[in-house]
Amino acid sequence: MSIFMKKKKSDEDYYLASQWTLMGRKLMHHKLAKFSIVLLLILYTLALFAPFVAPYGLDDYDSNYKNSAPTTIHWVDENGKFVGPYVYKMTYVNNRETFKREWAEDTSEKFFVKFFAEGREYKLFGFIPCNRHLFEVVGENGGTGAKIMLFGADSLGNDLFSRILFGSQISLTIPFAGTLISFVLGIILGGISGYFGGLVDTVIQRVIEVLTALPTIPLWMALSAAIPADIPVPTMYLYITVIISFISWTGLARTVRGKFISLRNEEFVMAAQVAGVSTRKVMTKHLVPGFMSYLIVNLTLGIPSMIIGETSMSFLGLGMRAPATSWGVLLKETQDITSIAQYPWRLIPLVAVIVTVLAFNFLGDGMRDAADPYK
Repeated sequence: MSIFMKKKKSDEDYYLASQWTLMGRKLMHHKLAKFSIVLLLILYTLALFAPFVAPYGLDDYDSNYKNSAPTTIHWVDENGKFVGPYVYKMTYVNNRETFKREWAEDTSEKFFVKFFAEGREYKLFGFIPCNRHLFEVVGENGGTGAKIMLFGADSLGNDLFSRILFGSQISLTIPFAGTLISFVLGIILGGISGYFGGLVDTVIQRVIEVLTALPTIPLWMALSAAIPADIPVPTMYLYITVIISFISWTGLARTVRGKFISLRNEEFVMAAQVAGVSTRKVMTKHLVPGFMSYLIVNLTLGIPSMIIGETSMSFLGLGMRAPATSWGVLLKETQDITSIAQYPWRLIPLVAVIVTVLAFNFLGDGMRDAADPYK
């Protein structure tokens, strides 16, 4: 009897559940989407706590570590005894066989990796003074000079791992903010165009056609040329967000227009109009919720293209510029194919871009499947 009652209650919960509840349940059965959610949470957490996780700041370069290879982390000593993670100081040596300078470890002193150790001062979230870091290296005899560079170093001796973390603050937030702005623009302008029609519809559609006809890269170049080169980094951040948003709203606006045209003559919309409901409430309370699941999926799938857009702009020198750091700036520094052949670890920022874009795409696929009533 109890089994029957539980099954009945389960059926009632299913049939009485809202659309969002059903979407959430179906999304949790999508393995790639669940994995992507966890991965994105990790990436955004690392970006949020980048000053704490990064062992070095953007100005902590060391000319002795120019283009240094990723640091090897040792766990056992010379006798095979486990002593915990430690590294050696890296030095240049001349290879007498190849006549090239190569990196070698100076094994005269161990530098142990200490977690939650004190280091350089920074402001967490921009206003909380801190000096604790996730990990630091400390010499067993109090020595200094060793660096732990998990992903190697760039041409100036900056830690690439730290630069990727600080760059994620730009490359993960500009696309997100830009997508939200273009999302709002697309809904508002597309909704107005589809609901009112007539001259308003004609004007908005002609503007969309003009923007769509413009080649992307020349348009980026024209808009970026209007940005002064000596403006502060936060202002540059704002300008790039606006530029990307200005270009990306047109596709969603046309889709929203089509949805509004197909729904504006439905009986529930006409009933709301007869009942004296205001135009704003008809659009926001009756029309938009009718295809909200599509909008959420569109928002999710739009972020990867924004990430590629920001990375491409910075790579072409039209977006963020040094000394600011983003994944696109890091990739711009790898344009020399000879340098990449000698120092392949400098392409690691490309891996970060690929992983993030794939995670958003898998999440978008999962949300699209969850929103499909026939699956």
